[in-house]
Amino acid sequence: MIDITLLNYLDELKRKRNAVILAHNYQRPEVQDVGDFVGDSLDLSRRAAETDADVIVFCGVHFMAETAAILSPQKTVLMPDVNAGCPMANMLTVRELREMKKAHPGALVATYVNSSAAVKAESDMCCTSANAMRIVDSIPRDKEVMFIPDRWLGDYVSKQLKRPLILAKGYCPTHQRILPEHIERSRKEHPRAKVIVHPECTAEVIALADAVGSTSQILKYCRESTASEFIIGTEVGILHRLAKENPGKNFYAASPLSDCPNMKLTTVEKIIWSLEDMETRITVEPEIAAKARLAIERMLKVSAQTAAKK
Repeated sequence: MIDITLLNYLDELKRKRNAVILAHNYQRPEVQDVGDFVGDSLDLSRRAAETDADVIVFCGVHFMAETAAILSPQKTVLMPDVNAGCPMANMLTVRELREMKKAHPGALVATYVNSSAAVKAESDMCCTSANAMRIVDSIPRDKEVMFIPDRWLGDYVSKQLKRPLILAKGYCPTHQRILPEHIERSRKEHPRAKVIVHPECTAEVIALADAVGSTSQILKYCRESTASEFIIGTEVGILHRLAKENPGKNFYAASPLSDCPNMKLTTVEKIIWSLEDMETRITVEPEIAAKARLAIERMLKVSAQTAAKK
């Protein structure tokens, strides 16, 4: 329970700075509770761009704050703890991507949003875990596609579309810690529960699931399902939101090991300090931001066209 005096002071700071707080689904429960918006990384960045706030406090990891800065260049984007990085995003450098492009001339680069702004700037199109299949499927079949940096999401997309992809070697350590034996044990403990996992999980784990989806798709699946018990194969922070939005339903983490230490660096106190001192500001070099924005906008255009056809 957060002290009410602290919450009142936070509200005062938000009004003073004309700020909004964005909290990712994997954040600490108390951080989610003080968020003006809670969601996945791209949805949060888009919401931030639509608000009239001058200051965006992004409670997530570094690439997410970068994306918000790219989509809202006129706003101040703050990270309460600048040490909150993403291991997957750090697994592919611009130099390595350029070497891959040299080895596969003519291939188009589809880049997962879990990547640095500099890598996005070298890409043809971005994607999220929710729209990765739609984005890749929008590329003509006669074109080679490099899918970076997540090899497991890329492998899942490749299998679903029955289309070979050139994959990088990146992965999410948090999702890779969810093992098949964790799913099997959880099923024995909760035999009536549905299993839904994130596509960043390994192929072996995905094969054992009843459903596969991004954080937004997991939330939707659990909300609409008639089942009352669910085994969740993603970062454990999402269980807080799932429980809040689905009273009467029970949620179990597929593995207690699926806890991202970077996502848990942010605290309510750090949010307050960030607004007090207006630190740490996240900026992206204009040239890199312009190129990265093109890749993001191409993704948004494809997503909009797909939605219009439904």
